[in-house]
Amino acid sequence: MWVWEHMIIDVHTHVFPDALAPQAMASLMACLEEESFVPEHDGTVAGLIASMDKARIDISVLQPVVTKPSQMRSINEWVHKIALENPDRIMSFGGIYPHTGSYKEDIDFVAGLGLKGLKFHAEYQDFVLDDMGMLRIYDYALSKGLILLHHAGFDPAFPAPFRTSPRQFLNLSQAMQGGVIIAAHFGGCEQWDDVEMHLAGSDIYFDTSTGFEFFSHEQFLRIVRKHGADKILFATDSPWSHARTEIAHLESLPLTDGEKDAILAGNARRILC
Repeated sequence: MWVWEHMIIDVHTHVFPDALAPQAMASLMACLEEESFVPEHDGTVAGLIASMDKARIDISVLQPVVTKPSQMRSINEWVHKIALENPDRIMSFGGIYPHTGSYKEDIDFVAGLGLKGLKFHAEYQDFVLDDMGMLRIYDYALSKGLILLHHAGFDPAFPAPFRTSPRQFLNLSQAMQGGVIIAAHFGGCEQWDDVEMHLAGSDIYFDTSTGFEFFSHEQFLRIVRKHGADKILFATDSPWSHARTEIAHLESLPLTDGEKDAILAGNARRILC
């Protein structure tokens, strides 16, 4: 049973099975330009929970990415199992592979497991965010009560131009007209001027992952004021951001205690209940 008061909830984290974690982490690390970067943990479930304990994070939400049809059932069953084994610490979204004719059955499978939403990554999954074929998938998923969380903007493993942008998220918001859609990386990694100009004030939620080491406090505050603190969700993209540093940045800002509490947990609590 969840005890929601005075929590920190990280809505965007990643883990891998123990046997696959070293290879997965090495492959992803090879894409980073910062050779000296040290990830928050080793990519395992135990590593995530240990990092949560250090940062006083109560709940993390897993965000798996399905990159081929054969992974759909196994990945969703695995993250469901992890959430069941760690009921006080971990929740999870699911994932589908969007390029099949079975998207309704796949979404029904995710919803039937009790997973909270779907994670999409337009670069790894090779689609354009606001393509008409994708809109049908989103519409069906939202009709099942699932939250949609999208990677947004720059990804070090892929060249520009990227398949998501703040303008496309605005198109998506206007097309869906309901449901909870989250643009990770504060609306668009390395696209924050366009986020501020075009997307702030929309119905799209932003998570804070990959994070304060890239955007300024001043721009963060301007976007929060324009967008509303009620649509901002704390996130780290763990293991790729350092949670304690991200929390310290947020707590240092001239926001009210109520706004900080909403960003750190309250908004996530509202949409995940």
